Order: sequence, then C-alpha cells, then structure tokens
Amino acid sequence: MPLIITALGILVLLVLIMKLRVQTLIALAIVSCLLAFALGMPLDAIVPAIEKGFGATLGGVGLIFVFGAILGKLLADAGGAQQISATLIERFGESRVQLSVMITAFVLGIALFFEVGLVLLIPIVYQIHRQTQKPLLYLALPMITALSVTHAFLPPHPGPTVIASEYQASIGMVLIYGVIVAIPTLLLAGPLFVWLIKRTAPQLLVIKSVGDVTSLGEVKELDRAQLPGFGISAITAALPVLLMLMATIIKFMQEAWNIENNLLFNAIEMIGKPTMVMLISVLFAIFSMGVMRQRSMKELTASMETAVRSIAMLVMILGISGSFKEVLLQGGVGDYVKALFEHSAISPLLLAWLISAMIRTAQGSATVAALSTSAMVLPLMESSQVDPALMVLATGAGSVFLSHVNDTGFWLIKESFGLSIKQTFATWSVLETLISVFGLVFVLLLSLVV
Repeated sequence: MPLIITALGILVLLVLIMKLRVQTLIALAIVSCLLAFALGMPLDAIVPAIEKGFGATLGGVGLIFVFGAILGKLLADAGGAQQISATLIERFGESRVQLSVMITAFVLGIALFFEVGLVLLIPIVYQIHRQTQKPLLYLALPMITALSVTHAFLPPHPGPTVIASEYQASIGMVLIYGVIVAIPTLLLAGPLFVWLIKRTAPQLLVIKSVGDVTSLGEVKELDRAQLPGFGISAITAALPVLLMLMATIIKFMQEAWNIENNLLFNAIEMIGKPTMVMLISVLFAIFSMGVMRQRSMKELTASMETAVRSIAMLVMILGISGSFKEVLLQGGVGDYVKALFEHSAISPLLLAWLISAMIRTAQGSATVAALSTSAMVLPLMESSQVDPALMVLATGAGSVFLSHVNDTGFWLIKESFGLSIKQTFATWSVLETLISVFGLVFVLLLSLVV
C-alpha cells in the first residue's frame, strides 16, 4: 500500500506540473502534504517533517550550491572558461576537435553547473561548426554528454553531494569512484554513440534550423588578449576537486600509517568538507578572476549577486525535494521497501538505480528522483554491506535515466540546438539513457573490486 500511495503521489505531481502548469516548488509542497496525510502520519507531525526535510537538505548542500554558482559566474565573467576552451581546442587541433570539445566540457563541467556549462560552450560549438563544417551534433553531443556525466556523478555538483550527505558517504570516495565511473561512461555515451549515429542514421545529425540560446543567458565574449592565463584559469576551475582529493589522500595515509588525530589532520579534514572546499574556491576565484584581473569589488559583487539570483528557485526546489524525501521516510515507505527486499537477492545498487530511474521517468526531475530514492533505500542500507559511495553513484545514474518531455533539460537541448522533437528523443533522450545504463554497469563492476 505505501508504494501505491507513493505512485499516486507522483501521478498527482505530474498532473499539477504538466497539466495544470503549477510551479514545481508549489507542486512539490502540495504533494508532500497530501502524501504525508495519505501515508497516515499524525496531523501534528506533517509540518515539522516538511520543515525538517527542507532545512536538513539546504543545511547540507545549500551553501555548496550557492558557492558553486558564484564560482562558475566569476570564472565565466573573467574569461577563464573561454580561455580553457580556446586553449584546449587549439592544442588538439581541427582533426581532433570533437575530443577537444568533450575534454573542455568535462574540465569545465567539474566546476560549472549543467546550465552554466551550456551557456559557455554552445556559442563555441556553433563557432567550431561554422569553421570546420562538421555536423553540429557531431560536436555538441559529446559536449553535453560530458556536462551531464559530471552533473550526475561528480561532487561538488548538488546531486552527488546531497545524496552523499543522505547516505553518509565519504565525499572524497564519491569523487574518486565517480571519476572512475564517469570517464568510460563519457567515452561510450559520447563519441561512440555519435560514431554509431553517423553510420546508421546520419540524417539525425542534420539540423535544419539554428537554435535559440538566448534563454540560457548571456556570456561576455572577450578578446583573446584580455583573457586570464590558461594555468590560473584551469587551477581556478579544478580547485574544488583538487582540495577534496588532497583531503581524501591524506585521510588514506593517516589510516594506513595509524597516525592519531591532531590539529593538523583535523584542519585538513575541515578543509576537505564540501562547503569549505567551495568557500575556499570562491575566495581564490575572487583573487584569480577578480583582483588579478583588476576588476573592482563592485563588479565582482554584481557577478556574485547575479549568480545567486539565477539559482534561487533551484535552491528552493532542492529544499522542498528534501521535504518530499522526509515525508516518504517518516511515512514508512523506506521501511516497507526494506521489508519487501530484505531477503531478496537483488543488489541494493541495482534497486537504488531502478527506483531512481522510475521516479525520474515519471516526474522528470533528477533531484526529486535522487532524494526520493534515498528515503526508500536508506533503511535497506542499514542491513547490507554495500559501499555508501557506490550507492550514491548508482542513485545518481538512475536519476538521469530517459530525459523526455517532462524534463526541462529536454526542452533546453531542443531549443538550444534547433532540434525537432524526434531528433531530441533520438539524441538527447537516448544519450541520457546510455549515461544512466553505462553508469550502473561500471558501478556494478567497481563493486566487485572495492
């Protein structure tokens, strides 16, 4: 019965968002209340549960989300992202331009949110398309694959970070395992997929109209002489990952050599926390992309305020998704799933992927899918020996399954590249499904050796 009630709740959510055009934040709040009542929660416990889920989620990842947006905006406005992309494309040359676009998107995708990465890279892809006369999607699909892979698997992106917080997983291990899973997934879902399309259905790569990228926002196009150096730009973009890796490696060494905790190790552990990592990275970006570029503090403040305003609604949706998760948890859905699969031979990793993929397909939001899944599988994890970091990646893989018409990303890609509905399904939807399936396969393979 709890699963039927949850399915009906998701159906109501779909009707509210797709049919009645209710804003996602309000729709999630309504459905959270209805689900809590339907699951039999006491009336005086419903509002505290919603508030607890909202506060706990934003308390864990809200600042990470905000600092990430600020970092991306500072990097973009100073021309650092433009310098990284231009340099990598020059170094690889025209014959390997697809590879250069993909690597550029992967490097920038670590530091930038998916939408910000699109804003920066789509104009560059259009420019390369005009210069080389290569099909636009031949260049664009590997690029959006790289952005989607980093979004699904790598901290400090909000999805993997918030799920790691829910599963009590080491953020450093999620990052290390995430890179191991992301790279082969990227190669298979990106260049190999495009290669197959080119040989089996080349008409899908032909675009008849120019896409409209104005809805994504504007990026300043600077002269090459005005851009910061490649080295400082790359360090600024990669600093969050470098700090988390440093903290994780030092933690490994401490455990391997049985060194007791002291002030130094405690300080390193604190620096390796995602919120602190992002704060340090933002401070460094203010210096490297601001002070060193002789940009005024007024100008930097304007960039930061714009970044925060642009993600305000996304932050609120992230928080109310936490409320939805908390209702499922307190409503007993997780305990029911635990009882249902306690003596089953199915892997918790596969179960997390299945639940996440089904919720994603039903309602479109990767964030809601991931957080709802965590509520259902958390009780199951308590009785299993599965690695929490792998559970994060399996859930993340499921949360990007089959993007279609109920996902804003579907329409974003369609309009940005001037695709038809058929082309968007045959390229973007298939691509997201491949990322999800290949991601699961590599997570399961990794589970055999860790």
